[in-house]
Amino acid sequence: MPFKILLSHDPSHWQAEVHKKTDINLTLSGHTHAMQFGFRIGKYQWSPVKYLYKMWSGLYGNNGHYLYVNRGLGSLGFPGRIGMRPEITLITLSSSGE
Repeated sequence: MPFKILLSHDPSHWQAEVHKKTDINLTLSGHTHAMQFGFRIGKYQWSPVKYLYKMWSGLYGNNGHYLYVNRGLGSLGFPGRIGMRPEITLITLSSSGE
């Protein structure tokens, strides 16, 4: 079975339409920019964008379906970032040997 990847700008699309209704393995998304404001302490991260988007930064999974939300490079509105640095993500896929 082929590994399927979907590029979807808005991460809320994954929860509404993808993970329960398709066989897409990985969805790559952005859109939130982590609201360009927040903080990270170890693995814990917080941004006010969490009140608008349940899935707003990082990797999320459900029954073999995954969503990765990238914080992006640019800005929207406010021309800067406080605590939520720009992000370039490198994802390495490997065969499970099946």
